[in-house]
This record gives sequence, C-alpha cells and structure tokens, in this order.
Amino acid sequence: MKIRNMVLISLILTALSFGLFHTAAFSKGIEWQSYPDGMARGKFEKKKVFLHFYAEWCSACKTMANITFKDPGVIASLNKDFIPIRVDVDRNKQTSDMYRVKALPDTWLIAENTDIIGHQPGYISPENLKKILNLLLDANDRQ
Repeated sequence: MKIRNMVLISLILTALSFGLFHTAAFSKGIEWQSYPDGMARGKFEKKKVFLHFYAEWCSACKTMANITFKDPGVIASLNKDFIPIRVDVDRNKQTSDMYRVKALPDTWLIAENTDIIGHQPGYISPENLKKILNLLLDANDRQ
C-alpha cells in the first residue's frame, strides 16, 4: 500500500510540476513597452529594440499576434535579448510617421545606439523571426 501511495504522489507531483512549467513558459507573453519607455530602456540597458507597428483592423497584424507572438521561442528571445515595443499606428500617428510606416504590419530593428539596423514589412512567421533574431544576436557575439 505504501509503494502504491508513493507512486501516486510521485505521478501527481510530476504532473503538477510539468503543468506549472508548461504554463509559465507559454502563458507569459511578450513584455511590450510603449515607444518612449522602450527606447529609453533600450539605451539604458544597451539592448537592441524590436519595434513593431500594427493596427487593430489589420488582419496580417492579428495573425502575427496570434501565431508569431505566441511562439515560445519568439517570446523568450524578445523578452530576454531585446526591448520589444509595440505601436498602434492609429493611436500613435506621430511615431508611425517618423518611421514612414506605409504598410502593416511593419517591424523595425534598432541598435543599442538607436541606429536603424533594418526593417521588415509584412507578416513574419515564427520560424523566420527566430532566424532574424538569432542572426542579430550572433552578429553581436562576433563583435
């Protein structure tokens, strides 16, 4: 009877620990910043900025939010190695005009010193975004 109880307790603890880790890894989303706060934080923390322009009415933006930005690898990389900023073009016209955003979604990568590294208009799949982020991190490691 004791062995059976120990096995049962062990199975329950294993299931709970998997559930807790699973929930922590997947439920924690991207820690989006506002444009002014994120840019200041990027300079202060000496991190690259991931700047994403979107709109509520944009179907490609919604797809990117529901697929790309829900990917655990994308979430982990953006939260750990970048300052992620999200800008609604309808609410922050001045910022979107400054970057001459013409089509959505539009994603910009900005260096620690605020120089523009580049930008990618349109939908970016999780696989492609992870490749882009890894290339930037690898380039950083080589410097």
